[in-house]
This record gives sequence, C-alpha cells and structure tokens, in this order.
Amino acid sequence: MPPILLPASAAAFAPRSTPNIVLGSKAEKWLTDTLKRTNRVKRPLNSVSQHFRCLTETLSPPSAIWTLCSLVLPKAPETELRKDDNPLVEALFNYQMLAIEAYIVHVDMVSQHEVAFKLTPETIETLVEYHKDIHSVDTAAATWNWSEKEVQLKKLQDDFKQSINRFVYRTNAIALEGLEEDGSGELLRGRSEEVRSAIMGLFLPLLPPPPRVVDVVRPTPLLPSSTGADNWWQPTMSHSQQSSMDSWRVLPSSPNATSGDASSSMWASMSLNEMQLPSPSSSFSETYSTDCESPPQYYSAPMTTAPYTAAMTMASIPQLPLPSTLLQQQCSTAMGFGGFDWGRYQDFALPYAM
Repeated sequence: MPPILLPASAAAFAPRSTPNIVLGSKAEKWLTDTLKRTNRVKRPLNSVSQHFRCLTETLSPPSAIWTLCSLVLPKAPETELRKDDNPLVEALFNYQMLAIEAYIVHVDMVSQHEVAFKLTPETIETLVEYHKDIHSVDTAAATWNWSEKEVQLKKLQDDFKQSINRFVYRTNAIALEGLEEDGSGELLRGRSEEVRSAIMGLFLPLLPPPPRVVDVVRPTPLLPSSTGADNWWQPTMSHSQQSSMDSWRVLPSSPNATSGDASSSMWASMSLNEMQLPSPSSSFSETYSTDCESPPQYYSAPMTTAPYTAAMTMASIPQLPLPSTLLQQQCSTAMGFGGFDWGRYQDFALPYAM
C-alpha cells in the first residue's frame, strides 16, 4: 500500500490554503456532471486541465465550508441542568445543536481516490471550550479524588486540544457529489455518522490510577527458643510405658514386708497365660512347713543369670506369691529352709558359744 501523503495545510494548527488537487488522465463522468451543476458561469469542461481549474476555484473561497455532521451536546454540566417533568422542555433548555464544519484540503483522483476534510478553526474552538467547561467537569465528578487528579485533568484537556486540531476526515472522492454552488456541501450516503463517531471518540473519560499492589509481608517463623525447652528434642514416652517401667523399677531385689504390701495386688492381678518367660535352666522348690495354718505354698525362682530386658512388661508376669507374703502368714517357729529345723537349733550350738 503506498504511503498516504497530505499537504501541509492538513497539519495541526496550520492555516487554510488552496486545496491540493490531483486528477487522473481522464476525468470521471460523475465529476463532470457535478461541476456543471454547481457552476454559475457556464464554462467548457472538455479536458482534465479545465476540470482542475474549475474544481480549484470552487473549493478555494472562504465560503466553501462543508457540514460534516451535527452533534447534540448539553449546555451545562450535569449538576446544573434544568429538571422538568416535560422532556421537551428539558431538551430545549439543556441541549444545543453544534454543526461540525470543515473545508477540503486534499483531493486525490489517482492513487487513493479520496478527499480529505479539516475542521474549521471555529469548530475546533467550540469543541475545545465544550470539553473544558462541560465534559471535564462531568468526568471529574464521576471519579474519586486522588493527589494528581487536577494534573491528569489538565493533561486530558491538552490531549483533546491536540487531537481535535490534528483531526482529518478522509473518505471516498465520490463524496464530492454533495458539492453546492458556492463550494459548500454536505456528506451523503451515511458518511455523517462516521464523522460523529470519530469526533465523539476523542472525548475520553478521566481514568483514575490503578490500585497499588500491596505486598503482604508475612512474619518470618521463629525457631523454638531453648529457654524452658530443654527436653524439646527428647522423645516422649507414653503413660502406659512409663507406668510399666516405673512399676518394674520399684521392685526390690530382696522383697520385704513393706514392698510386698505395695506390689502384692499387682502380682495377684496377673494370670499365668499372660507371661511368656524363657524356660528356666533349673529350678528349686521346697516346702516351708506343714505346720502352717494355710495350705502349703511354694516358691520357685529360675536359676538363670540372663537379665530381663526393657521389653518385658508387668502384664506378662505370672501370678506367683512373693516371699514377703509368706512372712505375713501365722507359721510356727518350726518352719525351715532347705530341710533345716529351726526348733533344734540348740542341738547344734557351738561349744564356745555356751
């Protein structure tokens, strides 16, 4: 696609000058008919140069102003508009009709087959004033306040002023069919709606700054302090294991009457089938006496030197009487150990002890 070139008069803030017209080697029939219709003085249009001269003279005078479209705009900010039950009264008092006028700066019948329009200074000034006095007030009222709101609003007005001065509407060259006798004209075939949409698109809203992203600072997890936590890394022991080990630990190696009373109930609550002990290598069993008031009882202890391990619990010890329980029974002094009769101790007295 070849580059689109516009004359210097189409630049922003450039004054109006004679339009730049480029015609082809042969004039279009519709252009010849349009020029014959608009010329007050009948002149021959038999060559391209005659078409060029006639078109230049028609579009150059200051009266050659085209009406591109019309805009219905409010007369005041929204907070100052008149309120009435009759919508017709509101429309008459609150809104105005603004004609968007322009002049032709470029006609190309060779490459692009287009015509370019630039807004008149009066139209530009009216739109700039409307943007500053009405549009800016309404869009500022529709947004919340922040520190740089006035600066952004001023920048919005400056940007609109630049854009409306640079605005050039380009359309097909056949739009020249709307040409009138004095060089003025109107856009036909629905092109006015295109201009209206393009100009209203220049009225941008005032956008507030995006919300700042706040980083959530999470506290660093602290390691447990050593103060008051000396046993933090030591394994814990369940209550059942602790009670079992404590009960086994308090058993004396040589039972007496005091320890026998505390542990007799524990020994009595255990059955024989709950214990799985290694079979003793040898055992010794002897009756104490037949003169006791209670039935004969036996005391058997395995003759082994293997130590008990920590895995043996009190729940696996069979129901055996402790020697301390024997002392509580009402036995005579004739009770002996290993066949020795304590009642005959005088027969074995030593001579030096007499």
